[in-house]
Parts: sequence; C-alpha cells; structure tokens
Amino acid sequence: MVVPLNMWVLISNFKLAYNLLRRPDGTFNRNLAEFLDRKVPSNANPVEGVFSFDVIVDRETNLLTRIYRPAEGEERQVNILDLEKPMSSEVVPVIIFFHGGSFAHSSANSAIYDTLCRRLVGICKAVVVSVNYRRAPENRYPCAYDDGWTALKWVSSRSWLQSRKDKKVHIYMAGDSSGGNIVHHVALKAVESGIEVFGNILLNPLFGGEERTESEKRLDGRYFVRVKDRDWYWRAFLPEGEDRDHPACNPFGPKGRSLEGINFPKSLVVVAGLDLVQDWQLGYAKGLEKAGQEVKLLFLEQATIGFYLLPNNEHFSPDFAPVIRTTRGALAMFMGTTKVVITHSDFQPKRRGRRYSISGRDQMPIGGACRCLASVIYN
Repeated sequence: MVVPLNMWVLISNFKLAYNLLRRPDGTFNRNLAEFLDRKVPSNANPVEGVFSFDVIVDRETNLLTRIYRPAEGEERQVNILDLEKPMSSEVVPVIIFFHGGSFAHSSANSAIYDTLCRRLVGICKAVVVSVNYRRAPENRYPCAYDDGWTALKWVSSRSWLQSRKDKKVHIYMAGDSSGGNIVHHVALKAVESGIEVFGNILLNPLFGGEERTESEKRLDGRYFVRVKDRDWYWRAFLPEGEDRDHPACNPFGPKGRSLEGINFPKSLVVVAGLDLVQDWQLGYAKGLEKAGQEVKLLFLEQATIGFYLLPNNEHFSPDFAPVIRTTRGALAMFMGTTKVVITHSDFQPKRRGRRYSISGRDQMPIGGACRCLASVIYN
C-alpha cells in the first residue's frame, strides 16, 4: 500500500518527536513531550453542540477527567450546575474513554483526543468521560489501571448520569492503543467488584508478548512503528524485571487469566491492517471468543495506526461517512457475526447531492468506525 504523502509527513513528524522523547536509559523527556503536545481547554460555551468541564475525581492522586456532554439545545455559556443536570433522554450512554500514547504520551486535554471525544458525543449521543491517567515511565504498572478503576467507580456513583428508563448508569469503556489495554484490565476489575459495564470498545489495543509474531516481522518499521519502539514502552510500563508475557501486556498468555465462566462485558475490537501488533489484537479477540465471551472484530485492512485521529487521511472525514447500517459489513455485525473484515473493495462513498451511495473501492472512514461504536451502544 502507498500511504498518501500528506499523511506520511504528519505521522513521520509524530515519529520524529517520539524518538526525541525516549531515552536509551529508559527515561522520558516529559518537559519536551508536554511542549510538543498541543493542549486545548475545556469549553463551557457549547461548540458544535458539545460542552465540556474538567473535574478532579481523586484529590490524592490529582486524577482529572474531562467530561463532554451534548448541549441539548443550549447555546449560552453553561456552569458546573449544568454539568450535573440530568440528561433528558431515556437512555444515556456514558463512555469512559482512555487515550492512547503507549502509556507514556498524550493526555485527556490533548487536542487530538479532545476532537475524538467530541466526535464520539455527536455520533453516539453519549456523555464521554475522558480520563487523564498517570503515565509511564514515571508511573509504572498498575498506576494507569488504578486510575481507570477510580474513574469507573466515580462515574458509576453519579446520580445525574443515570438513565431515566431504569435508573442505571449505562457505562461503556473505550480506548485506543494503551487506552484499549486499560479498558480490558479495568473491565476485569469491574467484573470482580460487581460494577456493570455494558460494553468495551478497543481501538487498535496495545497488547504484546515475548514471541515475535508474523505481523511484527512483516510490518516492522514499514508504517511508522518499529518493534523496538514497542519494546521500549513495555519496559517503561511493566514492573521492573518483568517480561512481555506479564498479564498486563499479554492477557491470554502463559501468565494470563482465563475469562471462562465470568460475566465479562461484550467487546468491539477494531484492528488496523497496517498495525504491526495486529496479531496480538487478533489474538485478544480470539481469546475472548475462546472463553465464551461476546466479541465483535472489525478489521480495517488498509488502515494505519491512529486512523481515527489523523484529519488528512481518508478514514477520518465525516463527509465520507455513509450511514453504517446500510452497508454489508455493518449489517453483518448487527446480525451477530463475530468478525467483519472491511477490505479495500467494501466501501466507496460517493456524494449525490447530500446523500451517499456505496460502490467501488475504498475502506471504512472514521465516521463509519464511530457508528460501529454506536452499534455496540444501541444494539
């Protein structure tokens, strides 16, 4: 596959910056990382139908969350009382979101993740709680999981997030890269503690293991990421002295835990076909299926890592987003197929006035992927 030049330049800039931040001795240039990572403030004035607030949910660790919610017709500046005003809809999906960055990069107020969370609010008609978890290498395992668990407990206790229909908080957890990894481990804690999570959404989740897989060998360095980069992040996150078969990295590996017989949340696993750790992601979905858990796999054959974040690639723009329910792939998902492969021949949005048709050769855009997330929530 030939990656578009503008996309290649953008991701190459990310790669250069990431290489500057990692040091051979395992330390990380946090000051430079914060300087390079563009941040945006929360907005009390609704923007495109969404407003947001930053809320500290744990004073001891200074754990901050950014909460996004639909303005529901409000055009004026809102205040903290409006934030905790019950939603008017009968069922309120609440998505707890964990940003990516290989446990070391980005934050809840990073511009790229602020944009993504706003899109989730608009497409899924949900409240989104983005968690600013502690990052490695300053804060190793299990700090990120502990922060995720704290956020989950906080969300589950908010009466203003309850759906009017059944007085429950309809919690879904979503995350990309390391955030997808966090989703799995926090969901496991939720099962043990009796907090109901209605579904997990894992975008290119970061898993691994000691074995070198076929995709790691085939895609090493080809699409912006090298195996040794991934190894560095695992060394920075895992407990000192542990290898990549630690359950945090390899949940279904030799040291992992079986999920057979437990009430684990249903999961949507989204895999990019040009991500070198895709074999570990596919293995994760297979592990869920083998354990008798409900899982749907969306494989985007020609998508790169971070396709849902990069505005100058064909997967991102909402203008390319047909109504996902009309497509063959999405219909298969809704009807219960456990695996949907979106190939280069499946999607080609063509504008006809303000309508869309599907034909020819293309692949699923971000709008379509977000609508798949909505399918997990509403089906």
